Amino acid sequence: MPPSTPLGARKALTGLDDRIEAATGTTVDALWEHLDRGLLDEPIAHLVRAHRVLAKAHTDLTFHRTLLQRLASGEFELDPALLARVDRVVGQIKETVAVRDTLHAEAVAVLEPVERNAPRTTPDGLPDVAAPDYAALLAIARGAKLHQHLLTGRLSVATESGTRITQYVLERLEHADLVVRDTSHPFYAGQPVLLTEVGRAVLAGARGPRSAPTGSSHVAVAEVRRNHQLR
Repeated sequence: MPPSTPLGARKALTGLDDRIEAATGTTVDALWEHLDRGLLDEPIAHLVRAHRVLAKAHTDLTFHRTLLQRLASGEFELDPALLARVDRVVGQIKETVAVRDTLHAEAVAVLEPVERNAPRTTPDGLPDVAAPDYAALLAIARGAKLHQHLLTGRLSVATESGTRITQYVLERLEHADLVVRDTSHPFYAGQPVLLTEVGRAVLAGARGPRSAPTGSSHVAVAEVRRNHQLR
């Protein structure tokens, strides 16, 4: 068996890392850290957990492949005991490959909805944001401040409309150049979070969010949009 390693200690490339970073606007390292600190909302947290398990499978596969290479290197005497050990390692590799392929498919199934909701660039050069991000922009437009919890150190945005925006969502909006923090203010006083020119242009556009939300999300977006128009 491979040596036990803390799950967050190292990460193997999974083949999905680039897609995950492109869809979330955040590095894999940062996503793992955000998950450990409880900063991620679903389905991003579900995606990062799936990626962690997949990365562990890749680490296990690398371990078995390295061991097989060592056994076949000529370092050990070729005898029945060595051949039996090689057979065991080959069997472990087959099992690990099957596990990796299953976990890869599961991670892709979780990733694809996140990719569909990721900000995109339209022909006019503006991000085409999904409904939750559009609602967050509308809430920030009414006034918002970034605060840090004194005990946990977690960051969150409190808006005038009462909506709370997580650190992960804030960083995603920042990555898309939709909002910016006023770092001239300290955390304890609350750092104002402001729309950028791009963010204001998105709200001023006629198309609104990319996909029409349903149920309570639809009501929330409609309410925030109406309040924004009354300002």
